[in-house]
Amino acid sequence: MYIILVYDIGEKRVGKMLKLCRQYLNWIQNSVFEGEITEVKLKELISQARLFMKEEDDSLIIFKSREQKWLEKEIIGQDKNDLDTFI
Repeated sequence: MYIILVYDIGEKRVGKMLKLCRQYLNWIQNSVFEGEITEVKLKELISQARLFMKEEDDSLIIFKSREQKWLEKEIIGQDKNDLDTFI
């Protein structure tokens, strides 16, 4: 599946969330990630995030689609992460 993940995490925990999400998805900008992920890997990511999240203060929002082709993405201004530049 293809997902867009957005988080709003307390300042003390934001570094952990950034590091966790980079293990599974492509960083787009600040608290936004996107990419292909299996259902099992997504459950793993969510489970690990819950270990340090404070659910009464923090939020993790996940938009799901079967495939990336079903989403139209338009970027206005600077594209902060060009996914075509893999080394």
